Amino acid sequence: MGYDVVDLQLERPHSARMYDYFLGGITNFPADREAAARTIAAFPATLIAARSNRAFMRRSTRHLAQAGVDQFLDIGTGIPTSPNLHEVAQGVNPRARVVYTDNDPIVLTHARALLHSHPEGSTTYLPADVTDPDALLDHPVLRSAFDFDRPIALSLNALLHFVTDPHDAYGIVQKLKDALPTGSYLIISHATPDFDPDAIARVTGIYKEAGTLLQARTRDQIARFFTDWQLLGPGLQPVLRWRPDPDEAHSTLTDAEAACYAGVAQKL
Repeated sequence: MGYDVVDLQLERPHSARMYDYFLGGITNFPADREAAARTIAAFPATLIAARSNRAFMRRSTRHLAQAGVDQFLDIGTGIPTSPNLHEVAQGVNPRARVVYTDNDPIVLTHARALLHSHPEGSTTYLPADVTDPDALLDHPVLRSAFDFDRPIALSLNALLHFVTDPHDAYGIVQKLKDALPTGSYLIISHATPDFDPDAIARVTGIYKEAGTLLQARTRDQIARFFTDWQLLGPGLQPVLRWRPDPDEAHSTLTDAEAACYAGVAQKL
């Protein structure tokens, strides 16, 4: 049996492995850690921001799973760092079905090795690029994994700040929303310059040097992604304020440290 050879480019920093490092993961290498260290030097709260975003993923996924959602589409998965979305969803409902997508062969390699579903549910990985939503939505793996007559939760956690204006982020999100059935949900967390614009500008520069464009957006700009869908309470909030878990150490953190807005909306 033959295998595809993937150049993991270990000598170059990679945004997914940097994020894995911020989350305390082990799938990162010296070049990633060096770029991550420069990011932390530019914005000392980087670890807080990354982990606050990850905590939002867990809270929002758990909330929707408890509300009866059992189909989750996670675009821009990144390197798996436990607990992953399917672990949270299947912890509530073992029969939950999760499709992970990413456009990066580095992430694909790690995901194939590390993502394992509960026996009663399913976890599928789909190589796809969010900037080509038609190909993603028409992919036979996605169509076979989900029942498009029932609600689907679309998770765009920490993704859209990597989709810059020239790629028409708003048009992409609208196309994804239009394809989902009534009752579906949209989950977004997104970096913002609102609280500390100078620090976020420094971080943007470091990512650009590493080969990844990043565009933080204001609260009003992020709110546009939810157009025509009904936001769940408490609305679009700084990520620490979205249904905080009393067991999390959120009370001692600030919105400037988390540097992110988050929200969940439903298609009615």
